[in-house]
Amino acid sequence: MTGTSDERTVTIRLTNTASGRKEIFRPIDPERVRMYVCGPTVYDYAHIGNARPAVVFDLLFRLLRHAFGADHVVYARNITDIDDKIIARANETGEPIEEITARFTRVYHEDMAALNVLAPTIEPHATRHIAEMIAMIERLIARDCAYVAQGHVLFAVSHLADYGALSHRSRDEMIAGARVEVAPWKRDPADFVLWKPSTPDQPGWESPWGRGRPGWHLECSAMIETHLGHPIDIHGGGQDLVFPHHENERAQSCCAFGDGFVQTWVHNGYVVSGGEKMSKSLGNFFTVHELLSEFPGEAIRLALMSAHYRQPLDMTRDLLRDSRRRLDRWYRLVREVAGDEEAIPEEVKDALADDLNTPKAIAALEALARPERASALKAGAQFLGLLLTDPHDWLKGTPRHGDPGIEEIERLIAERAEARRARDFARADAIRDRLTAMGIRLLDRPDGTTEWERTG
Repeated sequence: MTGTSDERTVTIRLTNTASGRKEIFRPIDPERVRMYVCGPTVYDYAHIGNARPAVVFDLLFRLLRHAFGADHVVYARNITDIDDKIIARANETGEPIEEITARFTRVYHEDMAALNVLAPTIEPHATRHIAEMIAMIERLIARDCAYVAQGHVLFAVSHLADYGALSHRSRDEMIAGARVEVAPWKRDPADFVLWKPSTPDQPGWESPWGRGRPGWHLECSAMIETHLGHPIDIHGGGQDLVFPHHENERAQSCCAFGDGFVQTWVHNGYVVSGGEKMSKSLGNFFTVHELLSEFPGEAIRLALMSAHYRQPLDMTRDLLRDSRRRLDRWYRLVREVAGDEEAIPEEVKDALADDLNTPKAIAALEALARPERASALKAGAQFLGLLLTDPHDWLKGTPRHGDPGIEEIERLIAERAEARRARDFARADAIRDRLTAMGIRLLDRPDGTTEWERTG
């Protein structure tokens, strides 16, 4: 269970939502470990809550690649590019749906790359899998697990005896939680849509049941079956997806392809702000895109790792500033570390293997944050997707509003160097004092060169 022969076996433990217990992770096939995570619906900028699962499952992807070998892990994260929210946005703006989804897919990729999130192995788009979705519906109808009513195709929840087992909800709780549409043509109020009709002004595809489009839950099930098969090792996403989305995915996939759809379900907790759930109406809502104009991506990543993934995360600008300062300190320590040959410290690896315990991993890095352990600090941090920037570039930083730009700083440093050569030490000292007041620390080298870094 290890990626390289000179490292001890990594025992991974994950909390399985279905059982509610922390379990040793044993893949179905160690030669092809399969993980699927629900990706973004691309109609707007990703908010910080969307970034949390991206970072959490990036950490798990890195851990699995280390444990089983990069060539033996297949990670699929989808793009939902057909959805009622996307249709509504197109109606609001008049912009074609394809342009909206293409633009926000591109921005999502850029934002996640800034957080050092690795690209998934496979990134299926819902609109490219309509044929597979139709085939899955036909299979469910043939098994009497779905039925046609008023131009819709619905899944009959009565055909799965343990419907609700994933979310541990009673039937009444599920009906209330799903806010089900009251429709006289439903056999059961809890039945959910697999296919729905499209009006002439809505996107749609021809099907045996008329022109229409797929239900949200169906999309992921069809893409999982197409790219990963059945069953899979890990299915992940945010806590908000446990019900109805993942419960319904599980129901339709088990009825179509057999029991055991997913071995381990993993869900991350909510992101809150000031103790309250983020919302636009409360004014505590911010996107990754806007935060990246204020903070480096690694600072946002570290902030997202500061709480255990299953717990709520209180995201504030104070937390982001603290994360940036911590990274500044670590980067100063590793500035002179050459190469990347150091082994990953066992205490960092063990923390991540213990149900992705990032607070424990960060504490382990802090224990290594001293000059004589700088190489180990760098190796452990990079395992977590941190300290991946050139230290000299990081410490020069990205100027924030009102900060001096790099060109201005280097012009003043050149003027100071000229003053020193002319033995005009009063002027040289005045320039140093001016730079210090601007939040710039100068680092004079024995060979006469001057490095610099921001102190703010």
